[in-house]
Amino acid sequence: MPEEPDIELSFRGGRLVSALPIALFIAWAIFQSGILGIGDTTGLVAGMLTGLIVGLLFVRGDWKDYADVIFAGMTRRVAATAVVAWLWAGMFAETIQVGGFVDGLVWAATVLNVGPGLFPAVTFLLAALLATGIGTGYGTAIAFTSLVFPAGLLLGANPVLLFGAILSGAVFGDNLAPVSDTTIVSAVTQDADIGGVVASRVKYAVVAAALAIAAYLVAGFGIPGVWGGMPHVDVAGEVSASVSPWGLVHLLDIAVVIVLAVRGRHIIEAVSWGLLLAAAFNVALGAANLVDVSAGSMLLFSAPQNGLTQAVEALPLLGAVVETVPAGQVGVGGSVYSGAAGFFPLIVLTLLLVAGAEIMRAGGGFDAIQELVIDRVATTVRRAETTMVVGTALVNATVTINTAAEIAIAPYIATLGKRFNINGYRRANILDANTSALGYIFPWGGGLLAGYGAMQGLVGGEATPWFTAEMLVNPASVFPYVFHGWFLVAVFLFAAWTGYGREYVSDRTSEEVSRV
Repeated sequence: MPEEPDIELSFRGGRLVSALPIALFIAWAIFQSGILGIGDTTGLVAGMLTGLIVGLLFVRGDWKDYADVIFAGMTRRVAATAVVAWLWAGMFAETIQVGGFVDGLVWAATVLNVGPGLFPAVTFLLAALLATGIGTGYGTAIAFTSLVFPAGLLLGANPVLLFGAILSGAVFGDNLAPVSDTTIVSAVTQDADIGGVVASRVKYAVVAAALAIAAYLVAGFGIPGVWGGMPHVDVAGEVSASVSPWGLVHLLDIAVVIVLAVRGRHIIEAVSWGLLLAAAFNVALGAANLVDVSAGSMLLFSAPQNGLTQAVEALPLLGAVVETVPAGQVGVGGSVYSGAAGFFPLIVLTLLLVAGAEIMRAGGGFDAIQELVIDRVATTVRRAETTMVVGTALVNATVTINTAAEIAIAPYIATLGKRFNINGYRRANILDANTSALGYIFPWGGGLLAGYGAMQGLVGGEATPWFTAEMLVNPASVFPYVFHGWFLVAVFLFAAWTGYGREYVSDRTSEEVSRV
């Protein structure tokens, strides 16, 4: 069946008006997240819907064409690919966490008796390892703020520096993990395979990480520790007693995913193998009572009480838990369920953003911006790449959900990069660097707010009765200490200006989305 021809739209006010849906979304995101401090992805969905409706009012001609363009955008392969990859990545990330991987990392740090000066640097490394394995910087920020942050304070580490180290680790994983949402989007929007993108990205991430480690070591031993009056307690024994090393076995399934992805296997295949291995480890560790998998099962069926439910409840189900609950509390849960469901709002937002970008393309908005930028600014490949870095930085500094910002700017990066024959791997890396970094740096960033929300949950908590509201880190004070984020942006500015790592289309051929 032949493909339908692309529809062209005409807008009152000219080609740039086709950017109105995306522009209104960005304004909504700034108001919601930046001014009001509400990091709600579903709220951003409402903002994008509003932008699409307002854009309809400026269309010349038949509104049906505008509606058809929305459907055409939402059914593009780039959107479908990201959606499918997110679902698999979400299940994998949650299954690892159920298996006690975070506990294993905390256990390793406490057993090694890491002191307050070294603790921020070690925290950065461990957070980077977790984020690279599970592919979610937000989840890493929440998990480490809940588990590692209070232990670091009791050891005497500087709280602002420690929080910055956690956010830096989240940046590292978001940027490098094959199963990260930003990695997936940056690859598929630039017609590059995920494995190739990850392999080509290592040289930038490692340089920034090495600089960040050095900075945390210098700052850790040079900046005073906790507030006066807070107890400096050696909690190594207490924490080691409450966590288990067995979760470190998931380093194996993380390695499987990374190796398979980098070697070019389909991302769903790579994650599926990791997921199966993680599930097998969880079942084995739970059966041996080494990990309390029942506290966060892979599958949880909450069913109404009846004879059949009680019979099933007594059966030994591998990796699954069946429980009887009152009729109003029935449902399905567990890591497989919640890992996929956690991406549902982002999936809807992604589809709508791709539709908005398609409207901008059909209305000539991208062509107008491209002509303006190329004629006046990006007149050489060096200036073009610098413009790409600065442009992604500006968008990501305002749109606080990093993946949403990445999707909004991705068509511009693709168009400008192709104009100068820049390879898809290089374009994907420029696109992802600022997306991964700036969402964890500024006080209104989604990643920072996720970690701060977890920190607020520590106040008066059962496990942290000593933690008071006065001990909360002001989100506005942490941005200078997200060292890896700043160094990652700096590395790409340096790379754009000097040509470090630059690749052209003729240098290497991407297999595009066939291996995604």
